[in-house]
Parts: sequence; C-alpha cells; structure tokens
Amino acid sequence: MPIDTFVIVPTYNEADNLDDLLSQLLALPVHLGAVVVDDNSPDGTGALADEWAQRQPGRVVVVHRPAKLGLGTAYIAGFKKALHEVGAERVLTMDADFSHNPRYIPDMIALSQRVHVVIGSRYVPGGGTRHCSWQRILLSRGANLLARTLLGLRARDATAGFRLYRREVLLSIPLDEIFSSGYSFLVEMLFLCQRRGWQIGEVPIIFEDRRRGTTKISRQEIFKAQYTVFRLFLRRLRGGEPRRPAISVAPLIGNDHRQL
Repeated sequence: MPIDTFVIVPTYNEADNLDDLLSQLLALPVHLGAVVVDDNSPDGTGALADEWAQRQPGRVVVVHRPAKLGLGTAYIAGFKKALHEVGAERVLTMDADFSHNPRYIPDMIALSQRVHVVIGSRYVPGGGTRHCSWQRILLSRGANLLARTLLGLRARDATAGFRLYRREVLLSIPLDEIFSSGYSFLVEMLFLCQRRGWQIGEVPIIFEDRRRGTTKISRQEIFKAQYTVFRLFLRRLRGGEPRRPAISVAPLIGNDHRQL
C-alpha cells in the first residue's frame, strides 16, 4: 500500500527517544512513514535513524544535515523530501521528545479530510499541559496572545509544532522565502496558511514536558520569535497576501466537530 502520510521529525541529540518514537509511529492504526531530519547529532541519532531506514525501507527516510541549522530549515528540508521524493499527500510535524504524543495522529488525519491544516492544540476544550513549569506555561500563553492579537491568527494554539499540512498547502507557500529559521518558523507558517485562506482545524492534545534530554528553547529563540511577530505584523498591515473566503477554525473533540 502506498504511504501518503509522512511525519517530519527534526532531531538533534535525540538518541534516547528515537527508537521509542519511531516504534510508536509505525505501530499506529494508520499507514504512515517518517522523515527524520538530523542535524549531525553528536550522540549518534543520525546513525540510529539510518538503521531504521535500512530495516524499514520506504517507511523511514533520513535527511542528514551538516550542523544544527535551526528548526524551521529542518522542517523545510523534511517538507521537500516528503513532497518531491516520496510523494506525500499529508505531512505532519512533531517533536522527537514525546511532548507530542503519537496517539493523537489518527484524529489529526481524520480531521484533515475536512480542513487543510490541523493543529494538535493545547488550548481548545479537552487540551492541556502536563509536567510543565509555570514559567513554560506563562511563556506559551504570552506568545500565543501576542501572535493572535498582532497577527489576527484564529487558531487557539498558534505556536504549536504538532501540525498536519495537506500537500496543496505546502505547495502554495514559497518555502525558500520564509525568513524565520527557529521556533518562530511555526508562527510564520501559520500566518502564511491563514493569509492564503486555507481552512485550519484543531485537535485537543495534552502537551507533556519532554521525558528525556534537554529543551532546545533558548533566550535567543524567544527574542527571535518576538521579532518575527512584529515583522509579520507590519506585513499584515501592508497586506498583499493571496486571499480566499473566510477561514474556518474547527476543533475536533472526540467525534464532535464545532466551529470556533
């Protein structure tokens, strides 16, 4: 059976998590593959991913990059591999640290039958966080408030990295022209999706702080994200993006689809 859904997993020093993550992804009751984008991890994550690709040819694909080049560029490398080399119709993005649990992926794929972009969301009914410090929660809430207010983003969880994009969405966006390279890439992508009129939906998830390893969010990344929001705010004021009819944002709660 051809695989039409691929999960992009950017990695840097995730050897402790990769075996468990790929095992869970490939065991899901949906037929999907994984694209591991490794930034030359010193802990051997890239070599471990290669072993998986040998055992699961066609289902696990590896992209090796020479150094740690940023989350956004890792996603773009994964998008290109999934779209142009394996012919994916749906592309998911997620972290390798189990803050995004694979068990939510079937619901995200189900909702993608109705909308073009699906977000694994902490901030719709049924969603939430677990084992996160109050500082992490405050940072997330503040970043979402800033992005939603200045950029007019309608999704409740505008900074989430757990997403599904349908093929036509990614092909409509000039990926090589995206300025952001770090975590702010997530805000810029959502901004571009909404401005192009793609339908956006949200599936409630419980976001869990990473099980093993260390967080990749730095103070510099926070400043870059703030800069990105204000840069996109000026772009919003200028207008000029392709526009379509009004966007719907539909959360999925169990089998219940409701408009926000």
